[in-house]
Amino acid sequence: MVRSSPALAALLLLATTSLAAQAQKRPITHEDLWLMKRLSAPALSPDGRLAVLAVTEPAYDADAQAVDLWLVPTDGIAPPRQITFSREPESGPVFSPDGRRIAFSAQRAGDTAPQVYVLDLDGGEARRATAISTGARTPRFSPDGTRIAFVSSVFPGTANDADNRRIADERKARKHEARVYTGFPIRNWDRWLDDRQQRVFVVDAGGGEARDLLSGSALVASPGFGGRFTETGEEIDFTWTPDSRALVFAATTNRDSAAYAWTHTDLYQVALAGGEPKRLTGSGGRESQDGWGRPDFGHDGRTLYAQRTPRTDRIYNATRLASFDWPSMRARATIEPPLARAVNFHAVAPDNRSVFFSAEDAGLERVYRARAGRSGVDTVTRGERGVYTGLAGPERGRELLVAVYESATEPQELVRIDVASGTHQRLTAFNAAQAAALDLPPVEHFWTTNERGDRVHHMLVRPAGFDATKKYPLFVLMHGGPHIMWRDQFFIRWNYHLLARGDYVLLLSNYRGSTGFGEAYAQSIQGDPLKGPADDINAGADEAIRRFAFIDGTRQCAGGASYGGHLANWMQATTTRYRCLVSHAGLVSLASQWGTSDTIYGREVTMGGPHWEGGKGWTEQDPLAYAAKFKTPVLVTIGERDYRVPLNNTIEYWSALQRMQVESRLIVFPNENHWILGGHNSRFFYDEVDAWLRRFLAAPAGAAAR
Repeated sequence: MVRSSPALAALLLLATTSLAAQAQKRPITHEDLWLMKRLSAPALSPDGRLAVLAVTEPAYDADAQAVDLWLVPTDGIAPPRQITFSREPESGPVFSPDGRRIAFSAQRAGDTAPQVYVLDLDGGEARRATAISTGARTPRFSPDGTRIAFVSSVFPGTANDADNRRIADERKARKHEARVYTGFPIRNWDRWLDDRQQRVFVVDAGGGEARDLLSGSALVASPGFGGRFTETGEEIDFTWTPDSRALVFAATTNRDSAAYAWTHTDLYQVALAGGEPKRLTGSGGRESQDGWGRPDFGHDGRTLYAQRTPRTDRIYNATRLASFDWPSMRARATIEPPLARAVNFHAVAPDNRSVFFSAEDAGLERVYRARAGRSGVDTVTRGERGVYTGLAGPERGRELLVAVYESATEPQELVRIDVASGTHQRLTAFNAAQAAALDLPPVEHFWTTNERGDRVHHMLVRPAGFDATKKYPLFVLMHGGPHIMWRDQFFIRWNYHLLARGDYVLLLSNYRGSTGFGEAYAQSIQGDPLKGPADDINAGADEAIRRFAFIDGTRQCAGGASYGGHLANWMQATTTRYRCLVSHAGLVSLASQWGTSDTIYGREVTMGGPHWEGGKGWTEQDPLAYAAKFKTPVLVTIGERDYRVPLNNTIEYWSALQRMQVESRLIVFPNENHWILGGHNSRFFYDEVDAWLRRFLAAPAGAAAR
């Protein structure tokens, strides 16, 4: 008789317990997804002992949502601690140079606009440091700790807050309501633009009257002056100079030419006393096309870092990290990841001998290290899962990195990265318990080779409760952009596992044009905006069906949003392989999209010229030109406040579908923009997509799913 050892018995018990726990896991629901906490990028104390970040506790009703600040020790021993408890959300927290105070932006009781508040970590309530009618955001302490700089949106020609209050009152008293424009652009994402400008201000850290450092300058009088457009508004990237006597910031002076030329940002320096800003990059004329942003000084005060996006004849150009001697602005080195992938976040090591940065890499976002005096870069994080964002490091002390980490199976948490091993330690557990109860199969990676010889990356997601003896339908999900990539992340708007549920296999293809695979790969769709990417996606579906026996190749649907919606409409025009399609915010006419979007010039450059010049690409890869071939049932959705792919594009598609009597369903969200961001609307959207897929991906009548 063979007798089991105690160690073997313990292993068997552990295995049995693990299998039982796995069996108890369940598919994700929309409530699981929506109510997971969401983390902002962290800020580190100067000595690296503490991190501060804003944590959003979502709710289906916006009024019930909370956003508070949390203080997280980076030693991984002491627990995180919530430090604000107001109903009003806080954002943009930063430490003072001595690490004893935190500044942030919030609109609290009595405020008519967000203001800068300062919280002493030794105790007490946060104290308001600004009282400016136009609001204050993105605070930054001066290196000597005596002042705080921030950004505010003000009316042109104003010298002080009294001017802004007067103009605001005058406009409020007007009887008419109209928007008047004499140039481009007029909209951004989900808002009409007005004439307000982004300016940088300074206020004493103890409070007082804020001073507009750009007021009266020729720079802000330029008709093309502005900051950087983002998905949520407009920002000016800025930092203090090491001597606390000036700010370095990024701005554009040629935004007014956006309808017919590339625009770009340059770096400027403005003294604390004000005056005309000094241009630090470019030749001083509109012919300088490189884009500059995110300025940041090394801890020795002798090096200025900034992210640089070069302008070439290509639509896409990867962002590099450049460095200069300060204050001479003599160029030093330009740092970039392998294959010229784009730099995202960066952090300078305390000894100033290394710079760490994150960049996309084949479905992941890794952390890299560049060392002074050495060519090339080293890969820090070597794992095969997840993405690291919001990278931050301390100003002094030991070498330390923190970041927000997530993967498709792990919702966001703050982690400390061990530079030597490339691994990380979790510092928070905001979402760990909820995620542990869910059946979230990890993404699987595979590759194909297209007709150009490019290796094309794909990710596959199995359904919850996966059974290898069953045959599953395939849902091909196409990413937007196009210059982004599907990532191994816990995605809110198109969550892989919520889409797959327990019913479908999900395919995520990083077609040509995607980032994370080298600059040349991302550039390769210029002149080929839809056909080439669609070919890569269809070939990926063919390979998935061939490679994975559990996929039923007779049951396929495809869908996507934004550029993924464009591709869904191209699939409508060119193939009947899919039983159904899902198209959110997708164009159907290249010319209509050119004329109605908030960005237009790049669209004509990628086609070789404006559409009235008759370039063949405008018709050869225009889905509407093939309307006579429209046959595939399609779910069409759009946000009425979407100005990137405006509503008329969807109506034009819908009209063609109705004219061709194609089975279709149209959903318009009146209060949504390019994305479905409201909780109740998001749940309705996911349910509608699931119902549409179920309708067309069910097993054929009388056939067993084996």
